[in-house]
Order: sequence, then C-alpha cells, then structure tokens
Amino acid sequence: MKYVVNLLILALIGGLGYLLVNGIQTPIIFKAELDKRKGAVTERLQTIRSMQELHREIKGDFASTFDSLEYVLSTDSIPFVKLIADPEDPTNEDKFQKEVTYSAAIDSIRAMGIDLGQLQYVPYGENKETFEMKADTTTYQSINVPVMECMTRYKVFMGQYADAKFKQYDDTYEPEAKIGFGSMASPNLEGNWN
Repeated sequence: MKYVVNLLILALIGGLGYLLVNGIQTPIIFKAELDKRKGAVTERLQTIRSMQELHREIKGDFASTFDSLEYVLSTDSIPFVKLIADPEDPTNEDKFQKEVTYSAAIDSIRAMGIDLGQLQYVPYGENKETFEMKADTTTYQSINVPVMECMTRYKVFMGQYADAKFKQYDDTYEPEAKIGFGSMASPNLEGNWN
C-alpha cells in the first residue's frame, strides 16, 4: 500500500511539473511565433507597397490585381527625371531643363531579389492564401486621387495559434484583426503593423 501511495504522489508531482513547464513555455512559444510570422507578413506587405508605388510612378495609378501589377512591372519602364540647371535661358522660369530617361522596371526588381509571382501569397498561409488588394480613385480635398489597400487577417498566417484563446498571452492579439496598409478613403499608404 505504501508503494502505491508513493507512486501516486510521484505521478501527481510529475503531472504538476508538466503543467507548470507547459504553462510557462506556451506563452513564450506563442510570442516567438507571432513575432516571426508577423515579421514575414510585414516584410511582404512593405514589398507590395513599394511595388505599388512603382506601378503608380509608371502608370499614374495603383494596380487593382496582382496579375496587372506583375504585368506592368514585368513589361514597362520606369521614368527617371534629371534636372539640368540652365541659368542662361531667360524663358525658363525655373532655370532647369528636364531630361527623362527610361529603364526597364523588371531589371530593378530583379536586382532587389523580388519575385513578382510570389507577392500575392501570404507568408505562412497554409493553402496559398493571398492578400486582399483593392485599388480605385476617390475624391480627396476636391482632387481625384488614386487609392489602394492591401490586407490579410492574422488567422490566415498564424496556423495553430489562430485562436482567440491565445489573447491571454498578448492583450493586443486578435485573430480576426486585419494587418496591412493603405486606405480606400484617402491617399494614405501607412501600415498598421506597429
């Protein structure tokens, strides 16, 4: 009987030890995964924003789909404006001449190591989920301006941690919340990942 009681106490100590270690380890693992996955998604969103700004530089507006973004950046050229001072020209009020040269956009993109075909996919998405992207024009302060937004939800890239129960480890964590940049109401390309 004494051995049975000792075994039960030993099993109880082992079980409590496991619960204690798991209770400490789970929040640490969750925070590390959140930081890693959010960092990868943020980096991809920043790349998409840069590519959209390049598209706007070339075409004057934003691409509404990833296919059209990829097509324009793969086939079109970036304008480079060089201002040349000309103080002797009395008709030039700005005293500058503009010289525009063009360079293939894809060359610059390849030099940065960006794969346009992978931009649309959310990092750590389990089923090749894509970012939600919209682009249009809107009237802002009496001017017609191009606007866009690109977003995804935390639950898309958080895998096994895409559950509201993990909010207990981070008060700001909400699996249904969106992470992204831009606005369809104003010409704002700020991101909400800070």
